[in-house]
Amino acid sequence: MNHDPLLISFFLFLAAIVVFALWLAVNYNKLVRLRNRADALWADIDVQLKRRHDLIPNLVEVVSGYATHERGTLDEVSLARNQAVAATSPAAQAQAENLLTGALSRLFANVERYPDLKAEGDFQRLETQLSQIENVIAMSRQSYNLTVQAYNNAVDTFPTNIVASFSDFQDRPYLTAEESDRSLPEIQMDIPASPPATTAAR
Repeated sequence: MNHDPLLISFFLFLAAIVVFALWLAVNYNKLVRLRNRADALWADIDVQLKRRHDLIPNLVEVVSGYATHERGTLDEVSLARNQAVAATSPAAQAQAENLLTGALSRLFANVERYPDLKAEGDFQRLETQLSQIENVIAMSRQSYNLTVQAYNNAVDTFPTNIVASFSDFQDRPYLTAEESDRSLPEIQMDIPASPPATTAAR
């Protein structure tokens, strides 16, 4: 039975188009799923950041009642908090949150000089809540960065980079924390150094 070469070519061409369309759909959907996952994780982080922002004015009010000489540090915390609230993109917010965490770290370090404040119930409650939020943010940041890594790899590597180049998929920045600003400082007790050992007389 003879087959029309043109008809065979047409069906082969049609099959190639279908295969290519399926390939595009699979890779496009992969990128969309990774992007949506990153968006969802960022939304979780944003909720925790807003919780932290809401606690800071109360913290500043409590500290100002005991540590009147820390006005400069309190103003620094308030300014950093306002900048974090005003930030919009994940990259800008990550930078602002790092500055805020650094300001809070300095504030808590200065609070060590005020034992009455450290023993105050409202301050202890706020300190505990902030520390818990910091822990949640740290874990959420790790999950977010792993998802962003998978997403960026898909955007930058073959074959999904072909789909990404023709669509609205771009690399996303990681959420990083400066080494000195990763968490609120833990209270440490000063332990006196041991006296140097004396050398026995010969």
